Amino acid sequence: MLEKFIELARELGQIPVKGDLLVRARRDTEFPNPKTFEKFGSKAALIDRVCEYCRTHTGYDDVLTFCAGYTPRNKNTVEQTERGDEVFGFVYLTKFGHFFKIGKTNAPGRRERELAIQLPEKSKTVHVIRTDDPTGIEAYWHKRFEEKRKNGEWFELDSKDVAAFRRRKFM
Repeated sequence: MLEKFIELARELGQIPVKGDLLVRARRDTEFPNPKTFEKFGSKAALIDRVCEYCRTHTGYDDVLTFCAGYTPRNKNTVEQTERGDEVFGFVYLTKFGHFFKIGKTNAPGRRERELAIQLPEKSKTVHVIRTDDPTGIEAYWHKRFEEKRKNGEWFELDSKDVAAFRRRKFM
């Protein structure tokens, strides 16, 4: 599936957008349905996987160049695209004592204030990831750190886990 995506990127000379995937799927019965690519989560997650694939296989330097040119928007407010049909949210990592909470919200500042009311001491927001799929990305991080779960959305993470979360700006 990634090779089909890469093949289209090479043909276009850039990372394909949703419309490119739709057109190719209509014209080529061998090309995966565009919804298939959604299993990777956000577009940024898909591009990360494409980059990983290209780094581990020879002859994909041109595609790595396309990937390097992809820069997702990064703002700390809820926004809608020009068409108004996509709403962006956030997945956050908050520290309280030696435990971390991974949750989702559409307003990080408001959520931080809500948690402050519920907790006996002040918590600290460690990092926020902007995403077009807050539910899916939150589920990804919950599954990734599943063995470190303590209660609900609270985890006992080490510095490597926190560093992995902080590397993500957009998913």
